[in-house]
Amino acid sequence: MGFARTCSVALVGVEGVAVEVQADLEPGVAAFALVGLPDKSLVESRDRVRAAIVNSGETWPQKKLTVGLSPASVPKGGSGFDLAVACAVLAASGRIAPGAIADLMMIGELGLDGRVRPVRGVLPAVLAAADAGYRQVVVPECSTSEAALVPGVSVLGVRSLRQLVAVLNDEAVPEEPETDSAAGRERPDAMLAGLAVPGGAIGSGLGGGFARADFTGSGRGTVDGGKHAPDLADVAGQHGARLALEVAAAGGHHLYLNGPPGAGKTMLAERLPGVLPPLTRQESLEVTAVHSVAGILPADRPLVDTPPYCAPHHSATMPSLVGGGSGLPRPGAVSLAHRGVLFLDEAPEFTAQSLDALRQPLESGHVVVARAAGVIRLPARFMLVLAANPCPCGRYSVLGGGCDCSPSAVRRYQARLSGPLLDRVDLRVDVEPVSRAELMGPGGRGAGGESSAVVAARVIDARARAAARYQDTPWRLNSEVPGHELRTRWHVAAGALRAVERDMERGLLTARGLDRVLRVAWTLADLGGADRPSPEHVLLALQLRTGVSRGVSAVAGGG
Repeated sequence: MGFARTCSVALVGVEGVAVEVQADLEPGVAAFALVGLPDKSLVESRDRVRAAIVNSGETWPQKKLTVGLSPASVPKGGSGFDLAVACAVLAASGRIAPGAIADLMMIGELGLDGRVRPVRGVLPAVLAAADAGYRQVVVPECSTSEAALVPGVSVLGVRSLRQLVAVLNDEAVPEEPETDSAAGRERPDAMLAGLAVPGGAIGSGLGGGFARADFTGSGRGTVDGGKHAPDLADVAGQHGARLALEVAAAGGHHLYLNGPPGAGKTMLAERLPGVLPPLTRQESLEVTAVHSVAGILPADRPLVDTPPYCAPHHSATMPSLVGGGSGLPRPGAVSLAHRGVLFLDEAPEFTAQSLDALRQPLESGHVVVARAAGVIRLPARFMLVLAANPCPCGRYSVLGGGCDCSPSAVRRYQARLSGPLLDRVDLRVDVEPVSRAELMGPGGRGAGGESSAVVAARVIDARARAAARYQDTPWRLNSEVPGHELRTRWHVAAGALRAVERDMERGLLTARGLDRVLRVAWTLADLGGADRPSPEHVLLALQLRTGVSRGVSAVAGGG
């Protein structure tokens, strides 16, 4: 007797799939069937939708109701389909014109009182809507800023089902109190135009508690909320480690810091994001999509435009690191650190299984998680920073430190970081304890080196040189270039690889290690403004790789 359809989005990892929500009413015993491979949370939407419609002052149809989610082969879960299901039911019963919702994409959870609640993954859902050809989306009001990051899509933010029904029917929009989830959130900066629907434009006669936006700008938001960012100037001494940090930032290389407690390993790692360049527009959308799906996107920051920093505790499980969970897997720490820094403090205390699970994403830049409910591919291109003590007590490398660990205990502790994992780490630095003179410095204030801003400027210049060199390739950083391409297309100075070849013949360097030395040498050349790596650059890269002094001084950076 009545049929209507609208659209919503099913999230599979950090990618969205457009789903058509169909409602069909037929004469018969009142019943509500939901089909289309829904999970338990989605099956529960039958009760939420019924209560929300009744408590919004509408009439629940006393007929046989079937709601289908197409394509039926795609697993669907979560509460984000509530709003689309409710509107499809109301349109099938004649309360809303079916044509008014046919071209709308709706995302939002319904409370039993009819209020629209936020859900995870609004940004990737709207991106999927735009890719599917939809240009009009409806989201919870507090998610309007996030949804408006997608260009070319008109966004309507509502607080309740009553408001949406009124707008679709071109009626006066009722006032609604602000929801707790929307309290304290900033309104979108670009509120330009409403959504066009048959019979008029959404947004006419608006009452309180209603947001609409058409995004056309860059949408860059604040990142640290005004908080003090850690600065490299706070680090006293540690010139070798500071150089390694700068090289890691310039080339996107992984870093291993080994030293006793209190030497400054964590301080250095915390300051690495501060010397990385801001994210590009595409990178910002990638990172924001991951954080949105994970449910950790800050309320006042719809767009993440600086590299993220993720430092999980050493008790973290393997699924929490690489992604997983019941049902469809969710992003882990490697994905939350996408385009940023993953710092593993006390790295030997992590389980061997968790550490070795990092080996594949370190090479590929993504992680594929397979579960019974499905297989998803999550982005995971991050910079890994490992920090470790030299032994269980931490005093093994300290002169006169009084280490009481047996040689076998030291070997077992250091062996917790497997050879295959460390073979993927480009830079290995011993962080020595800071001396009294370096710590106190002139006036007792410490002898800090250059600030993060000074180092960041050199990093940006070095990355620009690398990007210009690789402008006709899919790569932008030295760490991304395959070894074969680096050896055959971009050559170092004559005779520069003699020490590297000698170490490889002696079995001290693997083929992967040779490629990574070349990548670091190119980064050192970029920092030094050279057209190609010199023998000094290669020797320093080899020293940073093996930790063995080669009798060379820093040839890049200002430390």
